[in-house]
Amino acid sequence: MLTMRSGESSLVLAPEIGGSIAGWMRGRVPVLRRPLPDAILAANPRGLACFPLVPFSNRIARGRFRWGGVGHTLDRNFGDHPHAIHGAGWQSAWQVDAVSPGFARLTLHHDPHGEAVRHWPFAFAAEQVMTLTGDSLHVAMALRNLHAAPAPAGLGLHPYFPLRHRPGDAAPMLRFAARTVWHNGADALPSDEVPVPAEWDHAGGRAIGTAMLDNCFCGWDGTAEIAWPSGLRLTIEATGAFRHLIVYTPPGRDFFCVEPVSHMNDAINRMEQVPGHGLRTLAPGETLEGAVTFCCATAG
Repeated sequence: MLTMRSGESSLVLAPEIGGSIAGWMRGRVPVLRRPLPDAILAANPRGLACFPLVPFSNRIARGRFRWGGVGHTLDRNFGDHPHAIHGAGWQSAWQVDAVSPGFARLTLHHDPHGEAVRHWPFAFAAEQVMTLTGDSLHVAMALRNLHAAPAPAGLGLHPYFPLRHRPGDAAPMLRFAARTVWHNGADALPSDEVPVPAEWDHAGGRAIGTAMLDNCFCGWDGTAEIAWPSGLRLTIEATGAFRHLIVYTPPGRDFFCVEPVSHMNDAINRMEQVPGHGLRTLAPGETLEGAVTFCCATAG
């Protein structure tokens, strides 16, 4: 693990635990949720503050897909969950290639031989470059196809945000705009794409918890804002690679997720049916790049 500092901000990274962020504090206020007590000892990225989604986001149905006429089966990598989820990066150790008080470069080289072929059958190199200032975090991501033929590629970030900074606070407000959203079936896979319904419309701001969501929004404009009653406001700005946004607001939990991603859930099995699926096909040596900036401000 390593710590970055700049002004009021401190960022703790856990490269060996899926290239994750363990926590981000601005002064004494957590911008991302604090890690769960046993998450570091258990090497569990889902108990930390944020982890990368490479080379795909969310679920691949039953861990199966066809590419170039060849069928592939991935490990079901989330307990008894029936699908492959979140890619290969979050369950791999990343290397630290460069680090300074406000800067870090983490890299991952995936070589699909032996058991690793069931994590992802195509070779790739991934990179996260993190730049911290007193009030912002910039995460630049890249995925390069090292396979000898065209290969599918996606990127994303999976941050967890604290529901409350102080006991008794109301839920924070979330604002973002999107064109459509996917309903999910009983199997947790996309079932139908619809215009964003009024009860899920966050364009004017909506309190977390007024809609129970675990859904992918499409046609996202790349900007979102979270405002906590504590006075902290966080703006999320994503480059054009990220035009889908997954919002997860689990009932009864002390966190929520707002995830900038490049493609819809199970995109690899929907490429012929859904024109706006978002998954890229990279030629050998081609790179997919994107960046997300999180910027803090204090109201008042």
